[in-house]
Amino acid sequence: MQYQSTRSSRIRFTSMEAIKQGLSAEGGLFVPIEIPKLRTDELEPLINRTYQERAEHILSLFLTDFSGDDIRDCVYNAYRADNFSSEEIAPVVPLGGSLYCQELWHGPTAAFKDMALQILPHFMTTAIKRTGEEKQVMILTATSGDTGKAALEGFKDVPGTFVLVFYPQEGVSAMQRLQMVTQEGGNVKVCAVRGNFDDAQAGVKAIFRDTEINSELSRMGYQFSSANSINWGRLVPQIVYYFSAYLDMVKKGYLTLGDSVNVVVPTGNFGNILAAYYAKSMGLPIGKLICASNENNVLTDFIKTGVYDRNRPFHTTISPSMDILISSNLERLLFELADGDDSQIRSLMDQLAREGSYRVEASALKKLQSHFYGGYASEDETRAAIRQTFLDYGYTMDPHTAVGKKVYDDYVGETGDSSKTILVSTASPFKFPRDVLSAIKGNECILGREEADLLCDLSEISKMEVPFPLKGIKARPVLHSNLCAKEDMRLEVFSAIKDKVKDI
Repeated sequence: MQYQSTRSSRIRFTSMEAIKQGLSAEGGLFVPIEIPKLRTDELEPLINRTYQERAEHILSLFLTDFSGDDIRDCVYNAYRADNFSSEEIAPVVPLGGSLYCQELWHGPTAAFKDMALQILPHFMTTAIKRTGEEKQVMILTATSGDTGKAALEGFKDVPGTFVLVFYPQEGVSAMQRLQMVTQEGGNVKVCAVRGNFDDAQAGVKAIFRDTEINSELSRMGYQFSSANSINWGRLVPQIVYYFSAYLDMVKKGYLTLGDSVNVVVPTGNFGNILAAYYAKSMGLPIGKLICASNENNVLTDFIKTGVYDRNRPFHTTISPSMDILISSNLERLLFELADGDDSQIRSLMDQLAREGSYRVEASALKKLQSHFYGGYASEDETRAAIRQTFLDYGYTMDPHTAVGKKVYDDYVGETGDSSKTILVSTASPFKFPRDVLSAIKGNECILGREEADLLCDLSEISKMEVPFPLKGIKARPVLHSNLCAKEDMRLEVFSAIKDKVKDI
């Protein structure tokens, strides 16, 4: 299968080359030229298979230049029993009524990014080996909270790679920051940025296109790639867990094979819900894709009006992984809505860069709304959703999942659609103990206490164990303390390159 850039159909690569490169040279994102299809009857043999076996099957349809043995090795090295706290890897839990939670946070960093970032390093190293690549890979990533730690953990000490993660200084939770700044590994570096996630993401994209940096990198024997969901190798594993959730629901008798199910996804950069869209395009019986945003509700407005406008206040919220106004993966959806017309995408992206906004054509908006519903939750509504879900079901959810729960309730109230629905739970509540505890018990229980000290309290209330990756985190030494202005991110890259070469 070939992959092309959203901004130039003339640029085409195999999946290995697309994964190694991450972002197309002119700034476009790689997309499959054709989306593989699966009939409902072809899903039946997968019902009683393991997550790993399902992943092998789905990934083989997209990564056709990887051998069967290559894919099998990648899958079984990523989704190991000692890497995930649930044997099911991404279990589906009945919540109440027609709603079911798929928990994607049983991996080594307690967030859904593990579902892709545990396997991406294996894709990357396999691609490097199979293509005879002599350069080492510098993974350059911006994070709004969870991607950074998952990338650092996934690529830690992986031969032939070096990882540099930028995060917004005041734009991640205390626990997310602790996870990153205490990260061990001889090939990792972390740097805070004075600015928000969009600043960090824009800086990374600019560095990818910077000819001076790329030349220096090449001279030193490195090339850039990305662990953000702009990299197809990050996005394609996410398609798998939507198939797995559906198949698990059939296996457990919650659905009959062929029944349609809605999906609710809390998202900021649009990668997670885009993976659900690809699963639907492949033939998975998904009805409505419910896109849930926090107060940075640029996606909600886009789905409702067809106007994407990032010229608005940026809000720092208790769901920081969604504090995004420039949703990079939306470009891939625009490409689908434009029937693969790369000239339209170039025009829209140029307009976004110049003016900060664009409007899609009426035909594209109609297609968009046929698949998607958009809604958002305020801070108070997010806290209320955490508390009410705990009171109603005894289920403890993190702020991002709570945004999804609130938007789901709004969708049902507005449409009357009572279809079975999967709510994607993107992070463990233990990554946000201060906000979860205060939502359930009130502010008094958290006053004057550090984030890490609240883990035991949350464990007692939720009747859940503290995830292993977070146990003892307060005692770990801080290993990364770099801070830079957004304008100086390129200098941090040069410094990292020189330091790395010096160490070799």
